[in-house]
Amino acid sequence: MTTKPPVHAFFLGRALAEALYEQLENTVTNALSNLGKFDAEQREWLRQFTEQVVEKATQQEERVMHTNTASGLEMQDAPPEDLQATIDELRAEVAELKSELKRHRANVQ
Repeated sequence: MTTKPPVHAFFLGRALAEALYEQLENTVTNALSNLGKFDAEQREWLRQFTEQVVEKATQQEERVMHTNTASGLEMQDAPPEDLQATIDELRAEVAELKSELKRHRANVQ
């Protein structure tokens, strides 16, 4: 069975086009798959990073609140008059410490 060269060239071109199409389809599928995988990895990294930041902020907040509570300076929920009273008490303590420091310096000289 002999075929004419133009017919053979047609089928050869058709087979080449189909092979190229399949190769292109595989390449695009793999690229989209890798892009989806990359996107998923980046979203997971961002989620973990966000969790770490929130956890660190929470720990720092708890540490500060614990320190404030332990030292009797928790003023977050204090009404304004309590805040003013605390400021007045702190000023009185500073004044007392200044006078003690002056007395100590006078005794040392």
